[in-house]
Amino acid sequence: MLEMELFALLERTADAAYTVTEEGEICSWNDAAAQMFGYPAAEVLGRNIDDVLEARDALGTSALAGGMEAMARRPDGVPGGVRNFDLEARTGSGSRIWVNVSTIVFDNPRSGRRLFVRLARDVDQARRNEELLHRMLDAARQLVGLANEASHHAPIDPLSDQERRILKLFADGSNATIIARKLDISAQTLRNHLHHINRKLRTHNRLEAVTHAQRRGLID
Repeated sequence: MLEMELFALLERTADAAYTVTEEGEICSWNDAAAQMFGYPAAEVLGRNIDDVLEARDALGTSALAGGMEAMARRPDGVPGGVRNFDLEARTGSGSRIWVNVSTIVFDNPRSGRRLFVRLARDVDQARRNEELLHRMLDAARQLVGLANEASHHAPIDPLSDQERRILKLFADGSNATIIARKLDISAQTLRNHLHHINRKLRTHNRLEAVTHAQRRGLID
């Protein structure tokens, strides 16, 4: 009697609702469930829920199964509470949709039978929008990475032999005074060379110019 009252109550809910035993046998299946999943009640009653929906969670593992699965999902192991989780289920047409499922444990004190009430809501579009957003973000990050990589190889004006020698000496650890002496040029002429080097390499200082030239293979 209590179970019949439960089934009648679930029939009036707007959510897709069904009940299963601890072994996963479907005991009730309301009209909203028939509309959402595409299986009429007559086709699923008495069958195992896993065989009907072939549901998988976000990790791709079978997750709907019999009633004890609901217990495992409760952190305290106490029956009677509601737990929400998303599942991808197979519909009657063969397509797969995402649904959010709540589980309520119903113990019948008269029969001693335990049933698991499942309330399902369609979250397919929301999940697919989320997946699309993640793909767009991944694509954007890849584009940024390509842009950064391309910036290391952007076209530059060629360096003169003297400018290459200056960069090589700086890379080897020589300071400005030593370089000016080795090349027999004034400090002002060396500064002019550095100015032209930064302009050609599109860099901003001596260290950046040396690093940039090494990446491009302009100096050893």
